Amino acid sequence: MFAAFSVPRRRSGRPGRRTTAAVVSGLVAAAALAAGTPAAADEAAPRQHGAAATLGGLATYDRAVLRIAGETHEIPAGLFEMAVDGGGTLKTYCVDLHNPSQENARYQETSWDRTSLAVNQDAGRVRWILQHSYPQVDDLAGLARKARSGPLSAETAAAGTQVAIWRHTDDARVEAADPAAEKLADWLEKQARDVPEPTVSLGLAPEAAAGPAGGRIGPFTVRTGADRVSVALGADAAPGLRVTDQAGKPVTEAADGSALYVDVPAGTPAGSTALTVQAATPVPVGRAFTAVTRSQTQILAGSSESTVTATATASWAAQGAAAPAVTARENCAEQGVDITAVNRGGAPFAYELAGERYVLPPGESRTVTVPVAEDQPYEITVEEVEGAEGGEGAGGAAKPDGFSRTFTGGLDCRTTGGAAAEITTQQAGQPSPLPAGGAGPSAGPQAAGDGVDLAETGASGATPAIAGIALALLVLGGAALLLVRGRKGPGQGE
Repeated sequence: MFAAFSVPRRRSGRPGRRTTAAVVSGLVAAAALAAGTPAAADEAAPRQHGAAATLGGLATYDRAVLRIAGETHEIPAGLFEMAVDGGGTLKTYCVDLHNPSQENARYQETSWDRTSLAVNQDAGRVRWILQHSYPQVDDLAGLARKARSGPLSAETAAAGTQVAIWRHTDDARVEAADPAAEKLADWLEKQARDVPEPTVSLGLAPEAAAGPAGGRIGPFTVRTGADRVSVALGADAAPGLRVTDQAGKPVTEAADGSALYVDVPAGTPAGSTALTVQAATPVPVGRAFTAVTRSQTQILAGSSESTVTATATASWAAQGAAAPAVTARENCAEQGVDITAVNRGGAPFAYELAGERYVLPPGESRTVTVPVAEDQPYEITVEEVEGAEGGEGAGGAAKPDGFSRTFTGGLDCRTTGGAAAEITTQQAGQPSPLPAGGAGPSAGPQAAGDGVDLAETGASGATPAIAGIALALLVLGGAALLLVRGRKGPGQGE
């Protein structure tokens, strides 16, 4: 069977929040935001900023020794590869040792504040390690001289680098099995300095904007390291819509810092469309990648020129009506999801979120943080309600044909995924795991193309069953308090 271990977690600590009401069972569900006059939408368009990719197997790796509760376990340690949608290859290290990985899992580039790095004081040191070791430094002889490690191969250099990263991201008692790799890990850990988070490879801010028909929606600001990016509207865009620059000139290309607008002709029926920018560029080292479904968080160690994409939503309403834009953003520091509503119309916008009623005057914005459970799917809906009279408070009747938006996802903010962490001790290249509590002989270093199952770095074939049992116990065992914290301020996009 697969071994399960209880791993003490030294870094935690999150600010408390006041309780406002709602009790939910099992999954965290919250009610939804509707953008009053634009056409109704059951679910927000997929959020994308930067590269989207599919996780392959471990590509370049050796062995490491993990010590937990007095027991020793041998595990692989090294570089993964990802295939980028539209072309390109990424090399990544794991920053979430005790969570499972799933082969062919879908990943999306994201910022540190949406991952466990948000509450990790050593996150900047991890980026320093990435910049000063393999594969960014491919002169292995020179790297060995600096670290005074002895000869390094690509496999042992990757293992030593991964071990150094795990010590900072997972507080793991882990050593590289190869003596030279272990000396490299020690050197990297000692030399690491704090380095700022890298910028997004391609982003649009904000992720959503709105306004009345007969004007321009925006600005949407481009953030990228690429020289130029292509610009396009969604295939379902209403006739007459066009993308312009600040001066009102139509554009099909943009650059870093460009301000883009969606020009909506007067009389256009209320609705929305996607604004998309795309480019081919390397992704900055140190960018985080999180999975669409549960799988280990990864951090970028190297990138070919890759296809990167960013999308935003432009919505419009009739003159004099409310024109809200709504966005959702995972917030690991607060262990929740920030729901931001902005009203750019001519009338107040009344909506319900998590059992609370809010009224947003024209020209204002509000962010409400909806706490969600770690490693559990969430479904958060924001829904327009009848009338702005009576101010804020409890409840309100849903507005017929009002704009409704639902956000779904999962929060993966803790490196251990809970008090009990599952670690498989599966031998590299073998279909069955070692006995629980044991550490078998090393299978030796491996190189790219060996097709290693991702279970070797934490995935378990038993994970779906365990997750199902855990969810059933959660549903049967009781309900969770839903905490909601409201604060005013402009919505921010990456």
